[in-house]
Amino acid sequence: MVGQAVLRECLLDPGVERVLSIGRREIAQQHPKLRQIAHQNIADLSPIEDQLSGYDACMFALGVSSVGMDEADYRRITYDLTLGAARTLARLNPGMTFLYVSGLGTDAGGRSMWARVKGETENALLQLPFKAAYMFRPGYIAPMHGIQSKTTLFRVSYAILGPFTPLIVKFFPKYATTTEVLGRAMIKAARQGAPKKVLESQDINTL
Repeated sequence: MVGQAVLRECLLDPGVERVLSIGRREIAQQHPKLRQIAHQNIADLSPIEDQLSGYDACMFALGVSSVGMDEADYRRITYDLTLGAARTLARLNPGMTFLYVSGLGTDAGGRSMWARVKGETENALLQLPFKAAYMFRPGYIAPMHGIQSKTTLFRVSYAILGPFTPLIVKFFPKYATTTEVLGRAMIKAARQGAPKKVLESQDINTL
């Protein structure tokens, strides 16, 4: 869902010259400044390294829900995959800004498995030699412009909360944002920087 949001805002922003989307499969969307690479093993980008230079920012929105997963599998996707891709990009683009979508409650010292793994991932990313790196920790993200979550549970939840979404975002800005605002905030952080390395919902809305 976040990937859809970021892509939409990048394609709409006249200051974004070109967008490269990398995923296990191509998406149906087409646009003059969008190019896609279908690549199965995101943790190992070496086969497509020759196509990854010259970019100013990486907006990393890949991830899975931890529901029903054991820690080893969740860590393989959340930590190993992310760091594998990030290390390659840092080597090829030292002037790049790396933006990672984490989540509210992330804490490397936390009790929850997902929060701990996400926190360790954030800490490792902040140590890489990028120009800058920012960790985005949104809470409730209200989907806009027809954007939908691929997770059935989330999709049902959003459908139920739909009528209340404007009120949730208005009265609980510390815990809620929208897909549009999140996408725009990530672009602004990539372009101009942000006052904090770790941004939660209120910081995202302010940015």
